[in-house]
Amino acid sequence: MNQPTGMATIETKALRYAYGTREVLRGLDLAVHAGEIYALLGGNGAGKSTTLNALLGFITPTQGSVSISGFDPSRDPQAARASLAYVPESVALYDHLTARENIDYFLALAGTDRSVAGVIDPALEAVSLPSDAWNKRVGGFSKGMRQKVAIALALARQVPVLLLDEPTSGLDPRATMDFNRLLETARARGVTTLMVTHDLLSAVDVADRIGFLADGRIEEELAAAAGPNRFDLNSLHQRYAGAGA
Repeated sequence: MNQPTGMATIETKALRYAYGTREVLRGLDLAVHAGEIYALLGGNGAGKSTTLNALLGFITPTQGSVSISGFDPSRDPQAARASLAYVPESVALYDHLTARENIDYFLALAGTDRSVAGVIDPALEAVSLPSDAWNKRVGGFSKGMRQKVAIALALARQVPVLLLDEPTSGLDPRATMDFNRLLETARARGVTTLMVTHDLLSAVDVADRIGFLADGRIEEELAAAAGPNRFDLNSLHQRYAGAGA
């Protein structure tokens, strides 16, 4: 288990955002530290998607501040986005390209080292994508395999931040377990991960901290304990049900 120390890699302070007259974020304070996996849970309309949009620089806060690796995504979007990888619920890859070709193409766009032997293959190996799939078109890949390619791209780019939107939606239990082990691989490399999710069991399995978002702010945060019983499942289920999720 990682304990938060030092400056946060992902941070919002007193963040507010409104769509017209409807305020969605109402003073959101969030801090995720280097090498930490943070699960953000909440019901529909709690502000999860708006939080992601603010972190990606797609919206400008009404009030408050946002920081990704020290950069403000709304003021310096290129620098902020250069330090993160975003994996949406449906991973966007080019179906007619192979796993290797997809990573090579996106690395070229990012101006990153594209050495197959030195960068791409080690990243694909790190995410446990079978080597016989590396040269296959991703159009035939399952969601779990596509996610592995996306995480491999993040590892190849050596970005410090991962933003994940409902990463285990549609995955079977085995694929979810494999994905969580993949996040642990990224954590071991010092990557900071914020995962927005409805999957309480997945969050319990892999997160260092769980935050409950309601009415545009964090109502409660829980930190994982050492040992096999990382979180109190009974109290978590009650808390999550109370959040309307």
